[in-house]
Amino acid sequence: MNLDTFLELLTDHGQRALAEAGELVSRTDPVTAASTLRRSHPADLTSAALVQAGLRARAAAKFGADAARMYFTPAGLEQATRPEVAAHRARRLSASGAPHPSASGPSQTPTSGAPRTPASGAPRSADRSTPDRDMTGTAPDRDMTGTAPDRDMTGSAPGREVTGSGPRVADLCCGIGGDVIELARAGCAVDAADRDPLTAAVAAANADALGLSARARIRTASAEDADPGDYDVVFLDPARRVSGRRVFDPLAYSPTLPEALALAGAAPGACLKVAPGLPYEFVPAGAEAEWVSYRGEVKEAALWLGTLAGGTGAADGWDGTGGEPFTRRATLLPSGETLVADPRLGPAEHGKAGRYLYEPDGAAIRAHLVAEVAAMVRGRLLDPHIAYITADDRVSTPWASCYEIVEMMPFSGKRLRAALRERGVGNVTLKKRGSAVDIERLRKDLKLSGDNSLVVVLTRISDKPIALLCEPMSSLEQSSTQLNGTISR
Repeated sequence: MNLDTFLELLTDHGQRALAEAGELVSRTDPVTAASTLRRSHPADLTSAALVQAGLRARAAAKFGADAARMYFTPAGLEQATRPEVAAHRARRLSASGAPHPSASGPSQTPTSGAPRTPASGAPRSADRSTPDRDMTGTAPDRDMTGTAPDRDMTGSAPGREVTGSGPRVADLCCGIGGDVIELARAGCAVDAADRDPLTAAVAAANADALGLSARARIRTASAEDADPGDYDVVFLDPARRVSGRRVFDPLAYSPTLPEALALAGAAPGACLKVAPGLPYEFVPAGAEAEWVSYRGEVKEAALWLGTLAGGTGAADGWDGTGGEPFTRRATLLPSGETLVADPRLGPAEHGKAGRYLYEPDGAAIRAHLVAEVAAMVRGRLLDPHIAYITADDRVSTPWASCYEIVEMMPFSGKRLRAALRERGVGNVTLKKRGSAVDIERLRKDLKLSGDNSLVVVLTRISDKPIALLCEPMSSLEQSSTQLNGTISR
């Protein structure tokens, strides 16, 4: 789907084609749907409508009821922030301060009229060959009559000021607008941009479809073209895919992480979305690094800078740094529970196995807050280098899943198989941390049968491989992990 075809999809006849496509996709096969739709619509529009209807059906799992009104690209849907996570971030951003004092809105181009050089001095992004485009797909110095001034992706003149009770936010890599939507809903006045014309058009259509156009303006531009000083907050979600494949090196982001940090540093406050595995050496001094988990799965990490660093949640007055160069925070969604480092604890103790095993949430592990979780459950590590906690008492906490240790043994496939068969276990959930065992192969080798279920944890203690046979301590915890055929690493 190209930009022109997408724009046609937004017309009256395009909307009719999309409605028909949605109905056909829900009740017939793709071939029949395509042949039926082509009877009354051009081939390009038919294809775009069917693709969009299919994407909406897929998006319902992530965006819920909003998906039926939104627009997507395949890559945009895959990369879009989950609404619950975006809403959490938007709440923090919206609480950051009053609207920017500028009454005329942010400048759309540098005052000199020349392209703005990236703050880091790095080379320009590859998208410089693509001029800014408005919703008609024309170059910014011409509209359909060839005479109008620059127009943004929402179709309004660039001087239009977005309104909102919260701060002015620049979303400089907005994608299909997942964060724009939640920022606008939280009351922020959002100026957003994406360097890809089609993606920016999709984001603008989403803001309009959800009734948020008054609070959000979207245009085609590179992150480097913005003046961060015109805003209260800058939000950046650098592209982390090349040719459809994820990249993990922060220097391969687009813009690169140093470039993004340079842009963010020119605003009073900023938030950068990064990969959860970001090496700590890339976190700047004075920042806050937050890892966010949604229903037990780590979804993202974010760097909070300037006026946004720190926030709330520090225990007993501690700011979470403890003399460290930056704050480490973990957050659980949908509950909103948050945890920061407590420098009074020091490293977690380790010792012999107790009655219970605790598996910390991935956000706490990524944030190196295992010692804090161990203190909550009055526990200790089985091994000083592995994030499994053991304790003698059962303590309820949202920060860890709890299992009762039924049996602990030195690991061998033969011995484990015998122990499981003796207990009549036919359904096993395999977990591992610090173990070199290939659990896909192990599952096949176990050849289990029986009516009972157990969790088997493979780990090591002082370089000695062990297996722990465990019972989940609640049906709620069990339901999220113990599914037939599930393997959890």
